[in-house]
Amino acid sequence: TPQAKLIFTSSLILGTTITISSNHWITAWAGLEINTLAILPLIAKSHHPRAIEAATKYFLTQATASALLLFSAMMNAWYTGQWDITQLTHPTACLILTSALAMKLGLAPFHFWFPEVLQGSPLTTALLLSTLMKFPPMTLLFMTSPSLNPTLLTYMAILSTALGGWMGLNQTQIRKILAFSSISHLGWMAIIVSYHPKLTLLNFYLYSLITATVFLTLNTIKTSKLSTLMTTWTKTPALSTMLLLTLLSLAGLPPFTGFLPKWLIIQELTKQSMAPAATMISLLSLLSLFFYLRLAYCATITLPPHTTNHMKQWHASKPTPSAIAILTTTSTMLLPISPLILTTV
Repeated sequence: TPQAKLIFTSSLILGTTITISSNHWITAWAGLEINTLAILPLIAKSHHPRAIEAATKYFLTQATASALLLFSAMMNAWYTGQWDITQLTHPTACLILTSALAMKLGLAPFHFWFPEVLQGSPLTTALLLSTLMKFPPMTLLFMTSPSLNPTLLTYMAILSTALGGWMGLNQTQIRKILAFSSISHLGWMAIIVSYHPKLTLLNFYLYSLITATVFLTLNTIKTSKLSTLMTTWTKTPALSTMLLLTLLSLAGLPPFTGFLPKWLIIQELTKQSMAPAATMISLLSLLSLFFYLRLAYCATITLPPHTTNHMKQWHASKPTPSAIAILTTTSTMLLPISPLILTTV
């Protein structure tokens, strides 16, 4: 019902706002809990067994991560007498917090729940899980970044990029492909957070923008599998073409928007004498480039294989929503104004 949807949406906004604006660990934890409880009905609303399973998995992992986060805050307060988020100094508390935030975000090696939960959710809820739900833990990671162990974060980042690329190679479900894409992008965000935290936030904002475009486009053309994506070119040819460009932007290819954060992160890592890590993460992102190209090929293929098995879609007469048009433009064409973006970083 609209009333329930309004309550859940306002709770999501409330929980996110509480967490990102708090200085005290207890209020940050309370905001994360409100977020978790508000998204659960949106995941399980179809009442399909897979949706119920996704909601259960999401609840268990988020509850575990919240308990770990609270435990690390209590341990730090016990040893230092500080409940301030920026005053996290105890090494064991820092280690536990890194694990808790990695579990919240879906960063390897705590990434296993994310593809399963995304696969069981509707496309709009999957969009929220990939973008808005990651914003509060990302803010906490940004605020505590001076206290965290850079070596541990670098190893976790490289593992994330590797696993996100490898495990996405043989997927046929688009939501799972986008989940592994998210895990891979989180690797890029985690590797730089100790050295240049604002770059992490810039990467997250641009990733959210491009992912929102992809999810909303898929929601418009009602596609969740590669086999159905192959027949959508007859339904919305212009939208399919723009989906191709958005996916190339998500892959981080120049001259699209997605190239900007990768370029800046590689530049910053080289400045920090971390050229081997920069080389490794760049090479591992080629794995994810392969499945983006496969998605892009399926989106724009004009003659699908096994034509007899697939009915071609009717050409859509209704226009593309203006929100998708604006998002597509920004997610492909922001690179020329990168000097302006850099002044804000």
